[in-house]
Amino acid sequence: MTHSGADIAQLLSAHGLRPSRALGQNFVADPNTVRRIARLAQIGPDSSVLEFGAGLGSLTLALAETGARVVAVEVDRYIVPALRSMVEPVGAEVVEGDAMALNLAEMLAERGGGSWSLVANLPYNLATPLVFRTLVEVPAVVHLLVMVQREVGERMAARVGEPAYGSVSVRVAYFARSSVAGRIPASVFIPRPRVESVLVRLERRETPAVDPDLVSYERLAAVVKAGFGQRRKMLRRSLAGVVEPEAFARAGIRPDARAEELTVEEWGRLAQ
Repeated sequence: MTHSGADIAQLLSAHGLRPSRALGQNFVADPNTVRRIARLAQIGPDSSVLEFGAGLGSLTLALAETGARVVAVEVDRYIVPALRSMVEPVGAEVVEGDAMALNLAEMLAERGGGSWSLVANLPYNLATPLVFRTLVEVPAVVHLLVMVQREVGERMAARVGEPAYGSVSVRVAYFARSSVAGRIPASVFIPRPRVESVLVRLERRETPAVDPDLVSYERLAAVVKAGFGQRRKMLRRSLAGVVEPEAFARAGIRPDARAEELTVEEWGRLAQ
């Protein structure tokens, strides 16, 4: 059983709660939507699933329905009792804490290790930091299906030559193969957001797109951010002081190229 709009309203009223704008709370109030997300995440009885921002448990319940082991993280201490009352009876575990502060790698290791999936309706203002924290610090999470603001999702999944391609696209591509898996209408949320949402699928690469023994993620990220920080300029100008002028020839990159023209592998050669 998952939550309808009436269920969400009743839970909020019964527990004296209101959605927190500061925490970016927009609760999914449509059983078909959360079950669709669970299907797209391709999870089942053998799956271990991590969820951030579980809220009142709409998605948590749909994930638990599949038979998966679900660990739901929620930072709002006022909403945690309502969440526990709904999802613990069906076997989901609730962890009260901030996903940006918890030691997530240790938390998953304590629960038996293995491979995990992250499936979550992410707060719009923290979506990008949460995805990168997971990719950088939690290698046990190998599959991600996250709901984010449409523009953010398009940046995560963009390829060279597409309008949304930028620093986020390159840094995601270092760790994972990504794609937009579907759109979510604003009408399924309480309260209704003012932005469109999409689902983004990320599949972690077995090894990063750039050999980490040659170029660390931190070095790559610094070079990419500098290049896209002045994306209208030629790279020899936007990267002045960040890479040596001779690096372009060694990497086989034109100095007059612009940031949006380079693949993650080309950025790796330039950063090296």
